[in-house]
Amino acid sequence: MDFRDEFKGKTLVISGGTRGIGRAIVLDFAKNGVNIAFTYNSNAQLAEQQAKELEKEYGIKARAYALNILEPESYKEVFEEIDKDFDRVDFFISNAIISGRAVAGGYTKFMKLKPKGLNNIFTATINAFVCGSQEAAKRMEKVGGGSIITLSSTGHLVYIEHYSGHGTAKAAVETMARYAATELGEKNIRVNTVCGGPIETDALRAFTNYEEVRDATASLSPLSRMGQPTDMSGACLFLCSQAAGWITGHSLVVDGGTTFK
Repeated sequence: MDFRDEFKGKTLVISGGTRGIGRAIVLDFAKNGVNIAFTYNSNAQLAEQQAKELEKEYGIKARAYALNILEPESYKEVFEEIDKDFDRVDFFISNAIISGRAVAGGYTKFMKLKPKGLNNIFTATINAFVCGSQEAAKRMEKVGGGSIITLSSTGHLVYIEHYSGHGTAKAAVETMARYAATELGEKNIRVNTVCGGPIETDALRAFTNYEEVRDATASLSPLSRMGQPTDMSGACLFLCSQAAGWITGHSLVVDGGTTFK
């Protein structure tokens, strides 16, 4: 999709922009002339290198900022740093996730769930969306509006083994997004969700049942393939564009038809 005439000179803030779906979103928006402010968890060298490559390849401004998604209140300081580098914020996408030790006790079967793991998932999903969106909305209001997106998954619509913690958090963040859309509409800020089916990323490959999910997805989808990060980034481009100007409080399911089947 080509939104260069509409998007050129605008600014996207996205959490978790160095790999997977986040990286695909960064690339697609940069290709359309959007300046990029993205966060990373720990690999500063990689993030800084990617920012330089974006500027060289696409002629846009790109900056990387450290963010611990388990400390969502720190979004305030991150946005203050962004203010020093960019004069506007038009789009915010809450994308960053947690994995590994942080989800121990949260990514498991129901009877093995533990409060700490669940709380971490809820913090990284719901609280991070709230804190990031609040800061973004303050800046969007100054430029006459904007678009906020949170990424979700079909794990709250269909059963996925070990996914009860994540699935419940995704259901909650979609509800939170609808509340945000209702209250921010008067500021000309639209809020939507992109709800993805199984997407081929490092995060999915880390699942203990990855191969099973991969094969099942391909067999379930009428399109006979697994989702790719660009399927999600394309949906984000559309929802941030004026082609979606009367869409807010909506969850756009990008699942290759797997949920119905």
